[in-house]
Amino acid sequence: MSNTPLPTGLTVHNKSRMLDVSFDDGASFTIPFELLRVYSPSAEVRGHGAGQEVLQVGKREVGIAALDPVGNYAVQPTFTDGHNTGLYSWDYLYKLGRDQQQLWADYLARLQAAGFEGDSGREPGAKLATSAPPSHGCGGRH
Repeated sequence: MSNTPLPTGLTVHNKSRMLDVSFDDGASFTIPFELLRVYSPSAEVRGHGAGQEVLQVGKREVGIAALDPVGNYAVQPTFTDGHNTGLYSWDYLYKLGRDQQQLWADYLARLQAAGFEGDSGREPGAKLATSAPPSHGCGGRH
């Protein structure tokens, strides 16, 4: 059984292209649609193994056309670029929210290395709005 907190709220903000996610441990995150899209857990983005990841470019303006529940464990967004094969488990949404500063840095570095610097709507060092509860040292979340 997973020890990941369960979501208590999901709010899509189409104008700002942000997803607000709140969890029952008190953590809440504001995750840009672009980050959700470029880190989609789909095979189209991740590939079928290490080293097969596909760099996503041109996703700065991507929106979410629909956000559908999948059982009691995930949501499946349909992005305005037509991508809809990623299932975002509660674990994965928590990770994206919690680790987004590092994920943005990694993504921007990969864009730059591939010659797409400036393709993202994010700038290096830009702050993202997040809040998390105090750590109690229990760890184990992925």
